[in-house]
Amino acid sequence: MKKLAPFLGGRLLKGVLVLLVIALFNFFLVRAAPGDPAVILAGQSGAVDAESLAKLRHDFGLDQPLSVQLTTYLKDVATFNLGYSVRQQASVGSLIREHLPATLLLTLTAFAFALALGISLGAQAAARVGRWGDTLITTFSMLAYATPLFWVGLMLVLLFSVRLEWLPAFGYDTVGANLTGLAHALDVARHLILPAVTLGLFHMAVYARLTRASILEVNQLDFVKTARAKGLKERTVMRRHVLRNALLPVITYAGIQAGGLIGGSLLVETVFAWPGIGRLAFDALIQRDYSVLLGVFFVASVIVVVINIATDILYTVADPRIELK
Repeated sequence: MKKLAPFLGGRLLKGVLVLLVIALFNFFLVRAAPGDPAVILAGQSGAVDAESLAKLRHDFGLDQPLSVQLTTYLKDVATFNLGYSVRQQASVGSLIREHLPATLLLTLTAFAFALALGISLGAQAAARVGRWGDTLITTFSMLAYATPLFWVGLMLVLLFSVRLEWLPAFGYDTVGANLTGLAHALDVARHLILPAVTLGLFHMAVYARLTRASILEVNQLDFVKTARAKGLKERTVMRRHVLRNALLPVITYAGIQAGGLIGGSLLVETVFAWPGIGRLAFDALIQRDYSVLLGVFFVASVIVVVINIATDILYTVADPRIELK
């Protein structure tokens, strides 16, 4: 672990450069969207006179040259000042802090569900390769991979909420219940089940197929055959020799897709009325609220960079032969 500090320094430097490029891309991408946000906001408030439009453009900084807007934006990002939402009359930082915990709860739960179930099903399929258990797991994985998220979410709502009445269909907690402590945590958990399963099913399917293929490949390597020839128990061979090597590609994919879950949560949060930053970004897009959009994009990018660095470190834990560089 002596190389950890130089490794983290190099990765952090690269991460800052990546965030700079992303900030530039997001700035120009949002500015390229059609429509004048001042006109949209003025129309929503019922005031479309020239004075109101000029004030709104000044509040948004849209009356400044594009180069000035970009310079101001980069300075604010460097100091973690994400701006102010005129539409919602609140700072962007406070809006994100309010909605980010719900998104992290949803995505981390979905990630854990997908990873645990995917690896488990993949290992079971590899142990039963060519038999009906393998066929059943593979078919289920293909269906979960090919089915659109919004359709899965709606079907789960129809089955478990409308038909069986086991789970709540929408929201973060029960409105007006005023629960506290353990009762509130259990209430949130009940609301979390359907959106987390919906978001995690797609990635679970990929983890299952990837784990199965990787285990079958590692099983054919010489050191595994040698371990079995020595008379080691099959459980020991799987745990110490097969899984440890077979999980490396799964870790790679999981590290990449963990950040993608933040983006995938947008659709799930909309379907289940989950109050996360995905829903916040969707509302900001409809309202042309540039400040909120840029803030959400930047925070999501920071999360992805951090996850990728953590994945590189986790690689060395899974396989000590891999050195930090």
